[in-house]
Amino acid sequence: MKVERRKRAGVCTMLHSPTLCPLLFSLLLLFIFFGDSIRGVSASNHTSARRVTTLKLARIQRHLEKINKLGVRSIESPDGDIIDCVPRHKQPALDHTLLKDHKIQRVAPKRPKFKGERALRNYNASDAARRAWQAWHHVGHCPRGTVPIRRSSVDDVLRAKSLFHFGKKKMDIPLARKADAPDVVSGNGHEHAIAYTTNTGEVYGAKATINVWDPSVQVDNEFSLSQIWILSGSFDGSDLNSIEAGWQVSPELYGDSRPRLFTYWTSDAYQATGCYNLLCSGFIQTNNRIAIGAAISPVSSFSSRQYDITILIWKDPKLGNWWMSFGDSMLVGYWPAELFTHLSDHATMVEWGGEVVNMRPGGEHTSTHMGSGHFAGDGFGKASYFRNLEIVDGDNSLISAQAIATLAENTKCYDIKSFSNFDWGTYFYYGGPGNNPQCR
Repeated sequence: MKVERRKRAGVCTMLHSPTLCPLLFSLLLLFIFFGDSIRGVSASNHTSARRVTTLKLARIQRHLEKINKLGVRSIESPDGDIIDCVPRHKQPALDHTLLKDHKIQRVAPKRPKFKGERALRNYNASDAARRAWQAWHHVGHCPRGTVPIRRSSVDDVLRAKSLFHFGKKKMDIPLARKADAPDVVSGNGHEHAIAYTTNTGEVYGAKATINVWDPSVQVDNEFSLSQIWILSGSFDGSDLNSIEAGWQVSPELYGDSRPRLFTYWTSDAYQATGCYNLLCSGFIQTNNRIAIGAAISPVSSFSSRQYDITILIWKDPKLGNWWMSFGDSMLVGYWPAELFTHLSDHATMVEWGGEVVNMRPGGEHTSTHMGSGHFAGDGFGKASYFRNLEIVDGDNSLISAQAIATLAENTKCYDIKSFSNFDWGTYFYYGGPGNNPQCR
């Protein structure tokens, strides 16, 4: 208190105005209090916050208060993230109007098992591939009964086109189908290299193991991701349902170039519903060890150790919710059946692969990398891979994805090649550097 009074006296002396000084000092205190009360905004970020109008800042603050729930513990990750341990029953998902009467599913669903003559084994020849984890685990954990949620900041919102667009994908229909031939729709410069199911039967989930890289992204409003799509509905209408999960590098969304675990959902072809991770209500998390949106560490390196993650998404045969597991058996949470129209029943297609955004369609092609930034032909340790592609059938069993096709819009920029063997089942290499002498 004495130090504060001395500072105040010094300011008053410089102003030579005993009347004006108390008013200015009070305004200064209000500014400091208001700035520090915005959760997730550090002192270094106040400059960017002051560039927006008071009204816009107030709207952002109200939105952040909805998604940044008060935690019982906060953990500062070595990569700069703040992870809040939020009581499970207070997580953002339950704010959704369709979930006001939803009871969190506490009994784990029956996990699908591989069906066939052999149990598919994990590839570990010479310890060539290891499992990736998350950076914040090095400094703390969330207690039981809570879920870890990456805290969003004002700067996170300001990087988006608008508050409405924060946490949402730019309009993108993954791949439209006409008969057996894919008809690619690449809205807003989205480009893909994917494998997809060709049968039109009922699908109840999918699984894959994906190695993780840190691809270069040329400009902040582009991204590079590798994911699974669970799809149903019309590709050329507004009723497409999609559940997605994988890893992505998105400077616009996260403020850095680290690969991060992510989820996404939409029930209206990316128009208004759904979002990334927990940036809107919808996805219900049950796990206290995995933070969706947090950085994955370590990552694969060229001609050296490879690190991968395994993701399984499947529909609970009893309650109809779509569950996600990470790693061999760790349940992360679920998308309630109430969120969807077509996916409330089953999926009709699965896609696995990479996606980038090229913000210069018609001009010089972006140099944003897909996967490792190397073409499929470079193979293990150099190109990115998806291995052990499986789908969940109507008996809640995993079967190897045999009837698949592959597609890339521009193979001079990004490509894909599929294979099959005993250890990896159905798998593929994919990716590319983007801009190069053949891709301009």
